[in-house]
Amino acid sequence: MADGRNIYAAILAGGSGTRMGNPEKPKQFLMLGDKPILAHTVEKFCAVGLFDSIVILCPEPWMQQTRDLLRRYCPDCCDKIAVEAGGATRNDTVRNAISYFCEKSNVDENSILVTHDAVRPFVSHRIIEENVQAAIEFGACDTVVPATDTIVQSDDGALISAIPDRSKLYQGQTPQSFNLLELKQLMLSLSSDEEAILTDACKIYTLRGRKVALVRGDVSNMKITYPHDLRVASALMGNSRA
Repeated sequence: MADGRNIYAAILAGGSGTRMGNPEKPKQFLMLGDKPILAHTVEKFCAVGLFDSIVILCPEPWMQQTRDLLRRYCPDCCDKIAVEAGGATRNDTVRNAISYFCEKSNVDENSILVTHDAVRPFVSHRIIEENVQAAIEFGACDTVVPATDTIVQSDDGALISAIPDRSKLYQGQTPQSFNLLELKQLMLSLSSDEEAILTDACKIYTLRGRKVALVRGDVSNMKITYPHDLRVASALMGNSRA
């Protein structure tokens, strides 16, 4: 499926535990069932068997703990996974991933980078595989699910400004996947003002008028951010073992 290309994965594990109510421990290290959330996510990327190299980007003080986690919970694939420091922002973390692969791997104009949130442990093999294929075909893709609730826009936070057509709206997930060198070039082209409004890498493409394909996500591909999310994830984990 990868057509002889180099396929790389960056697992973005730079978040803190503040919104989870545990500022002492980043949420990706919290236990989900019998192993940390990060370990579940890493297992998915190892099992799919598509990647030439995988890097986990985490807060610098947690790099050694991340390596220890891999040895304990992912012994079959820990040797092929690097651990690097994330950046101050999500985009900085993605830049660090790009720099790592450009320095350590055989990156060329056909290389693909799949980026994924460490705290989305239920990503499926199908979603990962379709990301790779869409990135090969279109150069960039985002994983999305259709919006199920009406979205209300308010410019001032007090009054409704608009209610967009829900049939045209989607909720973004990850992975987000790209031609690696094209993403690098676009990130280098950003002004400081553009940097300030970016929330994820796909928006860089929309700013430059580039196409971004949609990959069908899944409601189970949830992001664990708040304590309630962890309870839901624990329930999903129990059902998956039933």
